[in-house]
Amino acid sequence: MEDLYPSRKNSQPEILERKDPVIHTDRSKDNQAPISTEQLDSYEKNGFLQIKNFFSEEEVSDMQKAIFELQDSKMDVDSKKVIREPESDDIRSIFHVHKDDAYFKKVANDQRILDIVNHLLGSDVYIHQSRINYKPGFKGKEFDWHSDFETWHVEDGMPRMRAVSVSIALSDNYTFNGPLMLIPGSQNYYVSCVGETPEDNYKDSLKKQKVGVPDEESLRWLAEKGGGISVPTGKAGSITLFESNTMHGSTSNMTPYPRNNLFMVYNSVENRLVEPFSGGNARPEYIAVREKQAMYSG
Repeated sequence: MEDLYPSRKNSQPEILERKDPVIHTDRSKDNQAPISTEQLDSYEKNGFLQIKNFFSEEEVSDMQKAIFELQDSKMDVDSKKVIREPESDDIRSIFHVHKDDAYFKKVANDQRILDIVNHLLGSDVYIHQSRINYKPGFKGKEFDWHSDFETWHVEDGMPRMRAVSVSIALSDNYTFNGPLMLIPGSQNYYVSCVGETPEDNYKDSLKKQKVGVPDEESLRWLAEKGGGISVPTGKAGSITLFESNTMHGSTSNMTPYPRNNLFMVYNSVENRLVEPFSGGNARPEYIAVREKQAMYSG
C-alpha cells in the first residue's frame, strides 16, 4: 500500500497537507447528524469539539468509581496493559479496558457516542484503542506534543486519517491541572518527523514519547497558523472529540487537583490496519486492535 503520510524516514522534518476529509459524511446530510451544524463546523475547522455535560452526574459518579476500583485492582499486578510513570510505580494508564472490563465495554458502546462518531467517520466503526489515563495531583506527568495518527500510521499501519478520539473527563478540567491542550487547525497538516522507530518502541513511548514528536519549528508554525492553543475546561462528564491528526499534548500536574479521563479511539471499519509503515513489528492487540469487530449505529 502506498504510504501517503511518510514519517521518520528523512533527516529533516516536513509539513505535509492533509489528503483526507475531516468529516467523512457528506455535509449536505448535516440535518441527519446527532450534533448541530455549528458543532460540525467547529469540529471541521478546529479538529476538535467539546460537548459539556454529556454524561449525567450519576453516570460520572459511576465511571469515577469504576476507574479507581480498576486502579486499585491493578496496583500490584504485573501486566503489560498497565503503564506506570517513568520515575515511579504510579499507574499512568490502563489499556484495553473496552474489552477487559464489562462496565467500560458498555461505555464504549454508548449509543450517544456511536451516533456522533459514525457520522463524523461516515461508516461503521470499531475501537482501535482504549485506556484510562490517571494524572493525580502533584504526581501526574506530561504527555508530549504529538499527532496520534503519526504514531498509529507508522507503528500500527493505520492507512488514512479516518479515526476520532473521545476523551471523557472524569475530573474537573482546569487550565492548571495538566489538561488536554490542542492546536486548532493542526488536523489539516501532517508533521513528518525525523528519527527511526526503535524495535518495540511502545515499551518506552507509552511512558514518555521520544520518537514521533514534532520539532519546535513545526509546532510554532502550527500554533501561529491556528491562532494559538486551545484548552477545553469544564466539569467532569464533558467529552472532547478530536480528529486523529490534531496536534495535542498536556503538561504535568503540579496542583492538588487530579485530572483523569477515559480515552477511546474509534476507527472506521473501512480504515482497518495494514502492516506498520515503519516496516517493524505490529504493536500488541491491547494497544492497536486488529481483530474483526465492528460497532454499529443502529
